[in-house]
Amino acid sequence: MSGTRHPNPMVGLGLRREMLDEFCQQTPNQIEFFEVAPENWMTLGGKFGKQFKQLTERYAFFCHGLSLSIGSPEALDVEFVKNIKTFLDAHNIDVYSEHLSYCSGTGHMYDLMPIPFTDDAVSYVAKRIKQVEDILERPFILENVSFYAAPGAQMSEQDFVNAVLSEADCQLLLDVNNIYVNSINHQYDALKFLKAMPSERIKYLHVAGHYEEDVDLRVDTHGADVIDPVWKLLEQCYQIHGVYPTLLERDFNIPPTSELLKEINQIHALQQQGIASK
Repeated sequence: MSGTRHPNPMVGLGLRREMLDEFCQQTPNQIEFFEVAPENWMTLGGKFGKQFKQLTERYAFFCHGLSLSIGSPEALDVEFVKNIKTFLDAHNIDVYSEHLSYCSGTGHMYDLMPIPFTDDAVSYVAKRIKQVEDILERPFILENVSFYAAPGAQMSEQDFVNAVLSEADCQLLLDVNNIYVNSINHQYDALKFLKAMPSERIKYLHVAGHYEEDVDLRVDTHGADVIDPVWKLLEQCYQIHGVYPTLLERDFNIPPTSELLKEINQIHALQQQGIASK
């Protein structure tokens, strides 16, 4: 499907606590929204809480969760989802996304585990997504994730992602770096996967760096600069699907803002190029 929509060509950055002092004083104009993991901010009070509120009153914020565990065999943690809703309401945040994975079973695993690519898993996850939407009173946005094994797979990752999106009738956070990482680790065509994603379901995009463990193994770390093949894939994404808000993820080895702005400006340039090409 050829993209023609340009809902809002914004560029954002993942917010870390160590950035609060700087951005409360001055946020560069190139940074047009922030993304946070609500689990890391929901219980903050004192100075951090005040600074966070100051920023949410001035800038657009998206929330990208870490521990919902949408594919977990355990019952959905309804109380946790209610706490997420309270946080979103308090800061007037409408955008909430999570990973197409799970991170809990009999306990919390502190890692994102692959959901088996099966028809049963599609139905199971879709029902849980609708349950979350009912509680949050917001659309659910699902991210395609990096994974390193596919236990019990009965279909491809591409087919699984599309099946969940269709059955749950939810939106997509399209992570371009995850497509590239998986294409190396699982030997598939990244561009073919990208083209198979439904343009009409995309809400926003992620781009990030990763670690090259070996020639055929990449690890999704968000701790390095974005590499040229991922930039190329982002450029192709804009050409195929249209231009969407795009977030630069950088979770550690965080350079000074002046260095981050080089990558943020690269996103801006690719967005304008994508708009001009339509």
